[in-house]
Amino acid sequence: MQIIKMKRIYEDAEPSDGKRILVDRLWPRGISKERANLDLWLKDIAPSSELRKSFQHKPEKFKMFKEAYRKELREHPEKIAAVEELLLFLKHENITLLYGAKDEIHNHAVVLKHYLTKDC
Repeated sequence: MQIIKMKRIYEDAEPSDGKRILVDRLWPRGISKERANLDLWLKDIAPSSELRKSFQHKPEKFKMFKEAYRKELREHPEKIAAVEELLLFLKHENITLLYGAKDEIHNHAVVLKHYLTKDC
């Protein structure tokens, strides 16, 4: 298995990023497609709109959010397929999970990275 990096989409691309994958459901504000330098926009792996709205990026809700998002990753067919796609990429190259959230600790990319490295 290769390396999984995480990065805000507002940071510049680097050669060590490997395959750059946006894992947000919504396109990040103020970023052009050229600047994003994406290889893939994997909307289906993002938390459901309902879960995202209930979380509101509040650190005190992160534990609840993390448990609910992990459940979605295990049970929703489109998320299962997206996880399998990421795992296939990881067999051959590094990937960078790109996200728009300001909080680098309490966001879904953190949960997703942990899920891919510990639960799969």
